[in-house]
Amino acid sequence: MENQNDANFIAFKEDVHAIELPKKFTFPFDYSPHPLAIAASHQLQQYLETQTDWHHDFGIENSNDPTVMGKMFGVLIVKNPKGQLGFLQSFSGIIGKQTRLPLFVPPIFDRLQPGFSYKEKEKEIMAINKELLEIQANKEYLETKNEFQIWESQNKELLKNAKTQLKHAKKLRQKERKLAIDQLSETAYQQLHEKHQVESRKTDFEYKTLASQYQTELAERKDKLNFYTNEIERLKSLRKKKSAEAQQLIFDHYQFKNGLNKITGITNIFKDSPNQTPPSGAGDCAAPKLLQYAFDNNYTPIALAEFWWGKSPKLEVRQHKKYYPACKAKCHPILSFMLQGIEMDPNPVMSYNPDKLIIETLYEDDYLLAINKPSHLLSVPGKELKDSVQNRMKEKYPDATGPMVVHRLDMGTSGIMVIAKNLKTYHHLQEQFVKRTIKKQYTALLDGTPNNDSSTIDLPLRVDLNNRPHQVVCFEHGKPALTRWEILEQNLEQTLVRFYPHTGRTHQLRVHASHPKGLNTPIYGDELYGERKDRLHLHASQLEFIHPETNKKTVITSPTPFQL
Repeated sequence: MENQNDANFIAFKEDVHAIELPKKFTFPFDYSPHPLAIAASHQLQQYLETQTDWHHDFGIENSNDPTVMGKMFGVLIVKNPKGQLGFLQSFSGIIGKQTRLPLFVPPIFDRLQPGFSYKEKEKEIMAINKELLEIQANKEYLETKNEFQIWESQNKELLKNAKTQLKHAKKLRQKERKLAIDQLSETAYQQLHEKHQVESRKTDFEYKTLASQYQTELAERKDKLNFYTNEIERLKSLRKKKSAEAQQLIFDHYQFKNGLNKITGITNIFKDSPNQTPPSGAGDCAAPKLLQYAFDNNYTPIALAEFWWGKSPKLEVRQHKKYYPACKAKCHPILSFMLQGIEMDPNPVMSYNPDKLIIETLYEDDYLLAINKPSHLLSVPGKELKDSVQNRMKEKYPDATGPMVVHRLDMGTSGIMVIAKNLKTYHHLQEQFVKRTIKKQYTALLDGTPNNDSSTIDLPLRVDLNNRPHQVVCFEHGKPALTRWEILEQNLEQTLVRFYPHTGRTHQLRVHASHPKGLNTPIYGDELYGERKDRLHLHASQLEFIHPETNKKTVITSPTPFQL
């Protein structure tokens, strides 16, 4: 690639003089890349396809290898102090076991630099991990642990049965006395009562003896097992301490600049975050590195874009060469500081004209109504944006009782929503959603052609803790999510499909469409799992339910506002 005096300042190979500069800097958390950023990205992608300066397996060709995956790359359009237009480029994290590569901006802090004591801390942590693995794989420990679990399970069951028998015998004695009180003489009844007291004391003593024996043997067996578990906990605690020390060593060196020429440390940036400490890898993403280098070298930031290169991670949805916004957990606090003093594009979510978002009524009676929610309107109020279906319905129907919004659609999704006018109707409809007796149909335009012969997608979902509200596929902790689907129309570039979700997980259809194990084809206009367009092309087109008052099947339909 061509360069100026600074080898990291990259000149455009193509003529970009006709491209108008953006009036404001890119809003990094939700954007459509500027043409200059697209041109820079294409130039970087050509370099990645042909370069021989270094090697890293991005999983593009050997995509079945579970040990490899792609990386996020970023470009920052800048003007240098001479007024020349060019761009900077960076990557997130480490590539080929290196933090520095030719033609890429350096890390904000290089933890792999010679002499940095983090390496010594890392060796200590690795030694602890080795010791932990040896104990956890110890044959005697595993046998002791297994024997303890079997013994504990069996004896808990014995105690439980003994307790049950104790209660049962007590009830039988009470029943016998109740029947005998009118049949026996006072003397005979007193003798029966004394006999029962003797039996009660005996069975109580036997149970307490059994419980005491259990506790004694439990303590002995725990002592034997604790010889190992205490050491495991000690090593884990030590590892946690060493990891915190190592992380703090790194944090102390992460100092960020911003557009107001102010400097602050990473610990200060994250002090008001939920965990009050920076997450692992914070500051190593592409965007912060690009901005830091620009500020350090008096370059003027103009536009930003980040794209994924290579195989998608197991959990997240990342498409090769697709553009993605900066992540929330790591980058949002950092970039919010770094971009102070930089005039940015408005957040697209906040920039729609509410007067143009018209709610259409599809059906209405005294108990409920079905509406057609427009794209870009929230179902319920958000933290910043209050305009929503819920607030509009409350204003329109001030005498309605109970919650009105029975179910939700994503902000970008258009289509049918059912609104309850009273609490009884709300609970009735809610129960149908919970029991999954309501039949839902969605129409979607996919940004490509799916290569999936199955008519069902079964991928469990959970929230991405580091990047809310994104969802990830997780077979260990995810909730079941099942979708049936079919193709309606198709051409070489797009596919119109019908979705029939059996479950109603957050972003279910969006993730099932875009994930490599789903259709591997994002919904057109999906700013979270694909690329932002004028709207998310997902529409709730049909809803079938039992009317809470008439008990009759009710089918609501809504024409799809887009086509192939």
